[in-house]
Amino acid sequence: MINRTLPILALLFIVFASPASAQQRDVPYWATIRASEINMRVGPSAEFRIDWVYRRQGLPVKVIRVVEGWRLIRDSDGTQGWVVARLLSPDRGAVVIGTGLAAMRDAPSASGKLKWKAEPGVVGKIVKCDANWCEFDAGGRMGWIEASRIWGSGEP
Repeated sequence: MINRTLPILALLFIVFASPASAQQRDVPYWATIRASEINMRVGPSAEFRIDWVYRRQGLPVKVIRVVEGWRLIRDSDGTQGWVVARLLSPDRGAVVIGTGLAAMRDAPSASGKLKWKAEPGVVGKIVKCDANWCEFDAGGRMGWIEASRIWGSGEP
């Protein structure tokens, strides 16, 4: 009986220990909003008042401080507050910033063929970055966009 119990206990340890170790990251780091709705609070506890409610899954945020199960985040507008860590994803996302439409090209160059034009506020995933360009996936529409036109690229 003990021989069968040990593998099960080992598996449970791995399953439950992994999320805790994944939370041990150096700050700052990029993350995205995992849930369809997430409350931003003025302090790191459910006892603090809600200051803002995000309703945009996949929105990129910068984690700037870690306190137990809470993360102090900053968004592209500079708004910052505390959210529950489990409602964030380590996936790398970005949001189009600036004025006017941002060109999404077929190559990481201003001379690349224009594929799409993205409005400021469009949220997507960063596939990879190369010099001053990032491959950006906005709901299945992929292309290279200048890194200066998206918030969430580069070092946090």
